[in-house]
Amino acid sequence: MGMDEQALKAQLYELIERWEGEIVEFKRGVKGFSTSDLGKYFSALANAANLSDSDNAWLIFGIDDKTRAVVGSEYRQAAGTLEQIKMQIADGTEPSITFRAIHELETPEGRVVLFEIPAAPMGMPIAWQGHYYARAGESLTNLGLDKLDTIRRQTDTTDWTAQLVPNATLDHLDTAAVDKARESFAKKYANRFEHDEVMGWPLSTFLDRAKLTVDGKITRAALLLVGKEEAAPLLSPHPAQLTWKLEGPERAYEHFSPPFLLTTTQLYRRIRNIQLRLLPQDELLPIEVSKYDQKIVLEALHNCIAHQDYTRNARVVVVERADRLVFENEGSFFDGQPSDYLEGHRVPRRYRNPFLTQAMAELNMIDTMGYGIHDMYARQVKRYLPLPDYDLSELRAVRLQLYGSVVDAAYSRLLIQKTDLSLVDVLALDRVQKKLPVADDAVTRLKRAGLIEGRKPSFYVSAQVAVATSKKAGYIKTRAQDDEFYAKLLTDYLQKFGQANRADISELLMDKLSDGLSYKQKYNKVSSLLTKLRRRGVIVNRGSDTAPCWHLAESFQRDA
Repeated sequence: MGMDEQALKAQLYELIERWEGEIVEFKRGVKGFSTSDLGKYFSALANAANLSDSDNAWLIFGIDDKTRAVVGSEYRQAAGTLEQIKMQIADGTEPSITFRAIHELETPEGRVVLFEIPAAPMGMPIAWQGHYYARAGESLTNLGLDKLDTIRRQTDTTDWTAQLVPNATLDHLDTAAVDKARESFAKKYANRFEHDEVMGWPLSTFLDRAKLTVDGKITRAALLLVGKEEAAPLLSPHPAQLTWKLEGPERAYEHFSPPFLLTTTQLYRRIRNIQLRLLPQDELLPIEVSKYDQKIVLEALHNCIAHQDYTRNARVVVVERADRLVFENEGSFFDGQPSDYLEGHRVPRRYRNPFLTQAMAELNMIDTMGYGIHDMYARQVKRYLPLPDYDLSELRAVRLQLYGSVVDAAYSRLLIQKTDLSLVDVLALDRVQKKLPVADDAVTRLKRAGLIEGRKPSFYVSAQVAVATSKKAGYIKTRAQDDEFYAKLLTDYLQKFGQANRADISELLMDKLSDGLSYKQKYNKVSSLLTKLRRRGVIVNRGSDTAPCWHLAESFQRDA
């Protein structure tokens, strides 16, 4: 969350004035404050924020918790060390979550550090190192079973994936999928459990810890992720199905049933993933990238599974076209808009299927911090290809397009050459290449940087990155020349043929003007050029205003 210094001061003094409640904790924040204690407070405050229906909680260092005076904090003063704590907290929490933001504020009395803690998601209490914490006055204690159940029951009546499946037993689980789940869990928590320890847990113990079962009882989430294919009818009428469909000159399709932990990879292998050859500017050796990145494809597919509205009894569909993949899942985008997550700062507050989401996070299939969309876009940038597009035009469905080809070669060459572009600028350039509207401030910024040319609404990538040897002729058609270039064409014409009407001049110049201009813009530019040359005494109109006939001025003829 971006907060300027004035707003941050106002926030601090408002919190001091209210003093400590269930969702605010003040500490001196000494230099050696342990990460373990910080994690415990994180768990306690995140759970408290959830129970009090607040969006966030605060832990503030640099305040005396007795006198309310600002005393300053020496906690992690070295550059970059505060950001490191975010990853440490994410590694120790279940589900993995971290600070929404860490703010530093310099006051006359000393440095204050404000940790902004997101509330625990609906139905998902936050644990630190396997233990759930709560506040008891100024102390920490275990989160009571009543409060733990309160959080967990928040979605009992609405979370389709959390429901127990009657008559389902451990025999309905796929052995290979369970083994894969153990491996994924052990890898995720390698800093907490030895690999052999995880492998040695009784099956019921592992499934409970991986949030797949409840007290050893099989949930719908468990059958979706690690259930046998023949157990899918237990989820009826939901089809429990992923569908791959090939569209184009050749047509094909295949359905994939649980266990989704394994079959998502099988679906990925059906996709035709050839190598693309991208030619950098002024170079003969191409750069090769795969048409689709496996991590991006699986991230998109896992998101479809995690956020599907299973109550609508529909399947997840992946359509493979010649130049792109289209992912479709039922249910509107649940918390905010896709654009909210592009920069990787927003943490989801709610989930449609929190039980399934948490289980998938435990098995390293997704994260619960909202980084997935950001990572997909960032990886696509590094592959020099167009960015994904979300289509939310259907109110109760989400459609994601993932490009596997070049839309505008100039855009791809730009990304190859300018690897330091911010994601914000790449997003704007991506809209330029797709001929989509671009915000005025983005246009100003890109033009100032020399990244785009043209006039609104016909922008295109600039010359310095657009020209490649094989495309120079095509680029000249979109590159604007200066007025002297067009004036020379006209005067040469008049010198040779003696006169020209407006139709002659349009025929001469219109197709030589930038293709980035509309017809009306081209027509107006020719009119402006004629006016400029007339005022300079280069040409004269010997016809009428409605039927002009242009000649070279006598003085210009003598000079010529």
